[in-house]
Amino acid sequence: MLKVRVFKAIEYPEECLQYIAGHRKVLEAYGVTKVTSANVDWMYEPYTYIITVSNDDYTKMYGGCRIQLAGGSVPLPIESAINNMDPRIYGIVKDLAAAGGTGEFCGLWNSREVAGWGIGSIVLFRVVNAVLDQLPVTTFLGFCAQTTFRNSIRTGYQIMTNIGNQGTFYYPKEDLIATALILNDPLELKSAHPEDKERMMSLRNNPVQTIVEKGPKGEMQVDYDLRIMSAAMSDLPLFR
Repeated sequence: MLKVRVFKAIEYPEECLQYIAGHRKVLEAYGVTKVTSANVDWMYEPYTYIITVSNDDYTKMYGGCRIQLAGGSVPLPIESAINNMDPRIYGIVKDLAAAGGTGEFCGLWNSREVAGWGIGSIVLFRVVNAVLDQLPVTTFLGFCAQTTFRNSIRTGYQIMTNIGNQGTFYYPKEDLIATALILNDPLELKSAHPEDKERMMSLRNNPVQTIVEKGPKGEMQVDYDLRIMSAAMSDLPLFR
């Protein structure tokens, strides 16, 4: 069984360090040594939330991602990544934040150890969208690689054609393309594929549930608890 949890980063530093180590290992395996979402300043920022996929006793982390809200001391990774190529990103984020709050889905990684077991990036895309109703946002951003573009679109994101080359940039290397994305309706998710919308709404309405996820290699039982945990909310440990 695997466990998926969501927590406020600043209150769980040990789990953050484990997440960082896993992310760096995956980036290095692809030859990527410089990427803005790998910056660790967010660990000390109360506007940051982490989602993790771990084994049953939390001794091994198999994947994760980050939710970074705008308005804190740390800029959104998309701002840091593309401002030199298109400085309009600052104004776009500022306007979206003022219009009701925004943030970014970033720092996504999955271990090759669990590839093919139905818990790839699509699971984390669904989880992020499922928890957005717990956060002060009316839009949400993404800056995705070609490998995760399809899952972005399936879960409701649309290309930000008003920036870059119709939303695309050479990043983080000249031979790689990343696309700027926006989720315009994080509560309704009207643009999501019907199957994905159904799964996301199920997780949102029932944040504590166990699902058997299916992949090419077989099935994996996944225990979800998508209530955003904060040490100030409970005396119980995050992982239980």
